[in-house]
Amino acid sequence: MIEGVNVKRLKIIPDERGRLMEILRCDDGIYKSFGQVYMTTAKPGVVKAWHYHKRQDDYFTCVSGKMKLALYDAREASTTRGEVNEFVVSLDDPMLVVIPKGVYHGFKCVSDCEAVVINTPTLPYDRAKPDEYRVDAYDNDIPYDWRK
Repeated sequence: MIEGVNVKRLKIIPDERGRLMEILRCDDGIYKSFGQVYMTTAKPGVVKAWHYHKRQDDYFTCVSGKMKLALYDAREASTTRGEVNEFVVSLDDPMLVVIPKGVYHGFKCVSDCEAVVINTPTLPYDRAKPDEYRVDAYDNDIPYDWRK
C-alpha cells in the first residue's frame, strides 16, 4: 500500500425501506479535516486522470456504478515512491479510499452505467488557484495502463 493511503471498508445497512451507508465521520481515525463534499461522475469506459494535490487529501468512494481507482506515488521522499495501487469500488465492495497529498490519482468507470463518485477533500476547492496538478491520462511516465 502506498504510504499514507488508507482504506476504510464501508458497511451497508439494509432494511425494508432501503439502505444506509456511513461514509466518513469526524470521529473516524482517518479523519483530518473538512473542506467540502462533491459528486463527480464518469460514463462507461471514461477515464478521469491523472492529477495530484499539494495541500489537500481526498476521501473517495463510489455510490453508484463501479469505478477503478488508481493511485501512483511520485513523491520523492516517500518510502513507496514508484508504487501503484488499484481499487475497484462499488456498492458491491464499498470502501472509502484516503488519497494523501502528492499522490497522483484517477478513475475509470468500469460498469455499464455511469459511476457516481463522492469526494470529501480536506480543503474547499479554490477556483482562483486550484490545487490540482495534472498530466495526460495516457501520455505520461506513470506505469499504469487505463486500457486494461
